[in-house]
Amino acid sequence: MNQNQYRSLSSNEIELLKKQNCQADDWNQILVTDKFDTDRFMSVQFSGKTTIGVQNEDIELYGGVKKQCGVYNAHLHNCDIGNNVYINHIKNYIANYTIEDHVIIDNTDMCAVEGESTFGNGTKVEVLDETGGRTVVIYDELSAHLAYIMAYYKHRHDVICKVESMINTYCRTIQSCKGVIGKYTKIFNCKELRDVRTGPYAQINGASSLKNSSINSTQSAPVIIGHDVNLKNSIISSGTEITDGAIVANCFIGQGCSIGAQYSAQNSLFFANCQGFHGEACAVFAGPYTVTHHKSTLLIAGMFSFCNAGSGSNQSNHMYKLGPIHHGIVERGSKTTSDSYLLWPAKIGAFTLVMGRHYKNSDTSDMPFSYLIEKNDESWLVPGVNLRSVGTIRDVLKWPKRDKRTDEHQLDCINFNLLSPFTIQKMAHAIGILHQIRHISGETTEEFSYNNTRIKRDALQKGLKLYDMAVMKFIGNSIITRLNKAKIKDTEDLAECLKLQDNIGTGDWIDLSGLIAPKDEIVKLLEGIENETVTNLKTIDEFFRSLHQNYYEYEWNWTVRFIESYLKKPIAEFTLEELIELIKKWRESVVELDQMLYEDAKKEFRLDSMTGFGIDGDMQIKQKDFEQVRGRFEENDFVKEVLHHIERKTKLGERVINQLQQITIKN
Repeated sequence: MNQNQYRSLSSNEIELLKKQNCQADDWNQILVTDKFDTDRFMSVQFSGKTTIGVQNEDIELYGGVKKQCGVYNAHLHNCDIGNNVYINHIKNYIANYTIEDHVIIDNTDMCAVEGESTFGNGTKVEVLDETGGRTVVIYDELSAHLAYIMAYYKHRHDVICKVESMINTYCRTIQSCKGVIGKYTKIFNCKELRDVRTGPYAQINGASSLKNSSINSTQSAPVIIGHDVNLKNSIISSGTEITDGAIVANCFIGQGCSIGAQYSAQNSLFFANCQGFHGEACAVFAGPYTVTHHKSTLLIAGMFSFCNAGSGSNQSNHMYKLGPIHHGIVERGSKTTSDSYLLWPAKIGAFTLVMGRHYKNSDTSDMPFSYLIEKNDESWLVPGVNLRSVGTIRDVLKWPKRDKRTDEHQLDCINFNLLSPFTIQKMAHAIGILHQIRHISGETTEEFSYNNTRIKRDALQKGLKLYDMAVMKFIGNSIITRLNKAKIKDTEDLAECLKLQDNIGTGDWIDLSGLIAPKDEIVKLLEGIENETVTNLKTIDEFFRSLHQNYYEYEWNWTVRFIESYLKKPIAEFTLEELIELIKKWRESVVELDQMLYEDAKKEFRLDSMTGFGIDGDMQIKQKDFEQVRGRFEENDFVKEVLHHIERKTKLGERVINQLQQITIKN
């Protein structure tokens, strides 16, 4: 509301307020609108300068109870009160706040800002290395990708210094001696809010202590803070829920996250759609979709993404020598089973299942889709076996469906692809490594050593086959996608369709915690920051978004070069017959992998899976009870989708082969 819309209180209004047990250090410091209604202010103490908007509506509280907007039983100090606000039973005071329209603050001890505050922005989070070696500075718009650079590119000192300077500039723009409670925010039964800023439509009910934090709620993605929550020095992004006694200190919580059930998180980063319940996180970099639900689970000093941590999972980040200086990396899509343990430093490959306790510092990053199993205190690696796991495919399908972000402005760019240049390049490395291991060790060797793990001969052989099928599936997918987008009449059209578009993306690819991108392009961004052609956070964010939007064009560039190295021939030199054979091999790989998934799913419907069903009956009752709870195998949605996928891909392969056979050959 504009300053000239306010006026001073009349002497009559002052007298009426006094009769209603209102007090003021200086009545002249209170400014109101022409529609000021004294009946809506009772037992209010005013100090400092206060402005008050129009209060002429009623609100409805839980249970259908209606109340008149206004201020009751409260002490206001240096506050700007918006229109139709309900403030009641403030045990201490509200100091130095702008309270926007339609806010409710009821039965709360204190809301106050003291001095200049950035409301959690600029907090240094000691992630990964508890001694502070990989500090990330947080702010309202932090993405997982920028945090990745700040945490892992410390060797580019100028980049880190300049990014931190950009964040400091942002912090200065929002620094204020006055906090904001956004419109339509509801605050009930809380103890204290100190140096806290909320966006609109936030719901804070029963929180114990909120300090030096920003709650970036929006109308489309409200933030919910629940009972007994303790929050300090943190940023809470839109659409997030923190409830049920959670303790959060020095953290960034991304969009659509859920933290609750007494979860404890300190010096950690959680990005889009993470979930933390019951357990504990310390110095964790939790990329998108990191999930931990169990009281006995500790995540410490590790980077995770698309990860599900089983009960009792934990890690060790020091050896009782120089302190907690070690950290580990668990690449996207991995899972840890109950009572699993990892000794840091270690690096676990993408989509790996970790079972058992591992006491050696392993690096399986070039062996994605593997099992890492403990047997007799040894770590055994089963390469590629997760490619045939129904659980892996189920996870990939469920992640996009479980995206809780409803804010139009999404901070993280998330690529859900199972097969991408990031994972395929690793599979190609794995194939080369496995061939080399077998060659060096000899054809009669039954067990092989690799990066503090052991690999059995039959597991190595199966891994080679699975990796090759996945690679051929990816190559075929890419070629068919290109062919389906183009109108091809002759071999000239075909050559134009399949040619390299440009050189962007032809080198290595990396996963910046959800964003899969060409490494060379990230290097260009870093160089731009160093030479100051990139000078602000908005430009960095736009760069990430551009990489994400152009993913499939850059992926094709990479695929063209990869085909040349993997198949030992440039795609431009493929004859029509060779392309047709390639599509046939793609079809065979897709169908065989799907059949493996089908057989893996069937295990969930075997007789031993029915143990515990039909508790008081015979075998017939057991089977009927199982079918009522789990359904029939043939009727399972995932099973039907696998069968439909086989049918669709078979027909697609036939159609593409027919399309290629009808192309006119031009000399």
